[in-house]
Amino acid sequence: MPASRRGPISPRDRVDPAGSTPDTPLFPGLSSTKRDRACSAPSGANQQPWRFVAVEDPAVKKRIREAAEAEEREFYSHRASDEWLDALRPLGTDAEKPFLETAPWLIAIFVERFGTGPDGKKQKRYYPDESVGISTGLLIASLHLAGLATLTHTPSPMKFLNDILGRPRDLERPFLLLVVGHPAPGCTVPDITRLPPSTTVMYMRA
Repeated sequence: MPASRRGPISPRDRVDPAGSTPDTPLFPGLSSTKRDRACSAPSGANQQPWRFVAVEDPAVKKRIREAAEAEEREFYSHRASDEWLDALRPLGTDAEKPFLETAPWLIAIFVERFGTGPDGKKQKRYYPDESVGISTGLLIASLHLAGLATLTHTPSPMKFLNDILGRPRDLERPFLLLVVGHPAPGCTVPDITRLPPSTTVMYMRA
């Protein structure tokens, strides 16, 4: 999935994970291999508090985009500090999120904060955020190995996902919205760098 690299990008130049047409069969193995890898993650007390909702329905994606952009407009206009906006500027992001509607698939990821026991009583989940984070990482890695592009989207707040996707607000909290598809032809990405491993990885040798 080669993409050219250059400096800061404009909104119209940003990566579009929807390069394939909506009817491109992206996930012939989503119901097995990719799903199972994500669900094989370790979790607190083995409670497996991740919930994945894969969305292909254009009408549902449209509702998600409209709700997300409403929150994003508030963020860019009122909620975000100048310092935060300055940090985002090299990435070329703004309140417009067309990829939420044009990408073939969206995967809404929820954290189950509480479950229901055999006796019908509410049960606490242990280390739910850490567990779902590990599971999400495995899912992203699996999708990348399959040749797909992903984009992580975290509008705040995200409770509209509970309402649109019918997930219980008292038990589950939105964690991440994962956009999945193929890069659009001729797409470009910001020429960003990573910290060298020497600054982020330490060894305590014998």
